[in-house]
Amino acid sequence: MVEPNADSAPLSEGYITVPEGDPQIGDLWTPINHAPAIRLLIDWLPINRPGLSPIWRGLEIGMAHGYWLVGPFAKLGPLRNEPTGLLSGFLGACGLTLIMTAVLSLYGTVTSQRNIGPVGGSQAWSELAAGFLVGSIGGAIVAYLLLLNADLLLPGLG
Repeated sequence: MVEPNADSAPLSEGYITVPEGDPQIGDLWTPINHAPAIRLLIDWLPINRPGLSPIWRGLEIGMAHGYWLVGPFAKLGPLRNEPTGLLSGFLGACGLTLIMTAVLSLYGTVTSQRNIGPVGGSQAWSELAAGFLVGSIGGAIVAYLLLLNADLLLPGLG
């Protein structure tokens, strides 16, 4: 049997480790989400990006959510084959973003005692929720108008 060199590190070092030497403590680091390219992507998401005010964080996050919610509601909802399917998808996306804004506001109120992460304090969470609401409704309007006028934008599609 070959004895390991004292200077050589185990093969799993840097990828899979036991936190604090206790195997019952879990963490969420994996070789995939701790890779340098993925860490760079995660660090530059709007919630983690340095230098953004809470309202701009909320605006950017809201625009993405509002834009991508209209399609699934319109194309997979119960009114997908009706003439009002797109309008119902738009209204469904707006309704869901209102619910998500209320949840953001509630979360900010409940966790106002802790000032952790890039968004801390109830005032910052309130600004993030306001930006999220404006951004998500704006994103939903853009998606609705693009889907409504898809035949003008892509003539061969209709």
